[in-house]
Amino acid sequence: MNASLQVPWQAEVVSRVQETPSVFTLGLKLDDPAAPAPYRFAPGQFNMLYLYGVGEVPVSVVSDPEHDDEIQHTVRAVGRVTHGLEALRPGDRIGLRGPFGRGWPLEAAAGRDLLLVTGGLGCAPVVSVINYVMQRRERFGRLAIVQGVKHMDDLIWRERYEAWSGRPDTEVQLAADVAGSGWNWHVGLVTDLFDRLTMPIDQALVMLCGPEPMMIAAIRRLLELGVTPESIWLSMERNMQCAVGLCGHCQYGKDFLCRQGPVFNYPEISGRLGVKGF
Repeated sequence: MNASLQVPWQAEVVSRVQETPSVFTLGLKLDDPAAPAPYRFAPGQFNMLYLYGVGEVPVSVVSDPEHDDEIQHTVRAVGRVTHGLEALRPGDRIGLRGPFGRGWPLEAAAGRDLLLVTGGLGCAPVVSVINYVMQRRERFGRLAIVQGVKHMDDLIWRERYEAWSGRPDTEVQLAADVAGSGWNWHVGLVTDLFDRLTMPIDQALVMLCGPEPMMIAAIRRLLELGVTPESIWLSMERNMQCAVGLCGHCQYGKDFLCRQGPVFNYPEISGRLGVKGF
C-alpha cells in the first residue's frame, strides 16, 4: 500500500474562505516540495484530514487535479473534528492522507452531454467535476448543473453558479424547498428542475450526489425520462474512518465505500439503494 495512504502528509493551511456561517473551504499545500509528484487525485476522490490530537475526517477534494499549488476541501462544521478544523487559519498545519476511493467516470463522460444533480452540501464532490469540465470545455458536450437545497440560505457558491450559467453550452437550475425574498430560482423539489432544462437529457451522462432519498427520487424520474441505468453515476456517503477498507465502518453490502466507492455506477448498487441495513 502506498505510504501516503497510511502515514499523513504534513500540510500547511494556505487559504481559508468562510462560505456560510457553518461551511468553510481550506486550501492546503503539502510541506514536502517533492510531494505533489506522487500525490495525484481525480475528481470525486476524498482525503482524510487529520487534526493533530483530535482525529481524522474524510473530506472530498474540490480543487482541480492539475492545480498543484493548493488542494482545496469544503467542510461543514458539524462534529468535534470539523469544529476543530473550522478554527484553523493560514499558517496552521494538519495531516493529510489520500487520495482515496474511485472518482467520477471522466473518460466515459468525454464527448457526452453531462447532467450534474446535487442536493445540500452534496455539491462539494461534484464541484470538482464542474471545475474540471470548465477548464477543459472542448472535451465535453452540453453541461446542465442542477442543485437543490432545503432552505435558500443553505446554498453556497451562489456567485459561482451565476458565473457558470453564463458559460457557453451550460445551463444552471437551482431549487429551494423554502425560499424568501432575493430568491429568483425555483421553489420546490430538485426533481422538478429536470422538466425545466432545455438540454435533452435522455442521452446525457448523469452524476448524482446528495442525500440518499433525493438521489432515489432523482433516479426514478431520470429513468422515466429515458436515461439509461448505465448512464447514471452516484457518490454515496457513509461513515468512513480508516479509508483503506479495514475498519468496516463504510461497508455497503459486498463493497467498502472507501475502496470500491464512493462513486458507483447505478446498476452496481441499485439493489441496495434505500434498503435499511446497507
